[in-house]
Amino acid sequence: MCGRYTRYLPWSEIHRLYRLTAPAEIGRNDAPRYNIAPTEEVPFVTAGEHGAHKLRQGRWWLVPWHAKELPKATMFNARSETIDTSGAFKDAFTSKRCLIPADGFYEWTISPADKGRDPWHIFLPDHQPFSFAGIWAYNKNLDVTSCSIVTMPAGETMRQIHDRQPVILDPDVYDAWLDPETPPNDAKQLLHENLDEDLEFYRVGRDVNASVKNKLPNDSQHMIDPIALL
Repeated sequence: MCGRYTRYLPWSEIHRLYRLTAPAEIGRNDAPRYNIAPTEEVPFVTAGEHGAHKLRQGRWWLVPWHAKELPKATMFNARSETIDTSGAFKDAFTSKRCLIPADGFYEWTISPADKGRDPWHIFLPDHQPFSFAGIWAYNKNLDVTSCSIVTMPAGETMRQIHDRQPVILDPDVYDAWLDPETPPNDAKQLLHENLDEDLEFYRVGRDVNASVKNKLPNDSQHMIDPIALL
């Protein structure tokens, strides 16, 4: 699962990942967000015109185009294993794939000391920005634009914390992933072109457990050796 993520780097640093052309996309500088939770509005990137990329905004909890009401089932993650066959996700996967900009995400372990939930912040080296593989939809009935993050079984690094992880796509496959003409079978193979084995992590304070805590994790805890605490 990927139930919280961060995007606190300046938009200019994230912007270099994409070919955004509209003035509002180039000049934007969103406020830092340290604890983004499902159902919140988030930016995501889709294929644009003439080889450019287009920035959109939507709810992080997919609402399929055919839904008559907001889904109560968990729809903020889509499993890579079944994304092309699931009735909830397959239409979006076929023609509405997206990139969701981020620079980190959280997972939790249970503390052996007090059975509390310990959060871990997970990121790429030097906290470089990246893109989750995503899918999106527009529901005309409800007038809702929404997205979901694609997840996969955890690699060697993440298995120390959790059995699943979000797919962080290699920038070399961004265009093929976004292209609605890329066949679903080929798009599914692109999910293997990811940066997930480069991930690093450290434990952060439990303030993160409450999604209203939209602040940077306590710096004093960044020096804790995560492996020693597992």
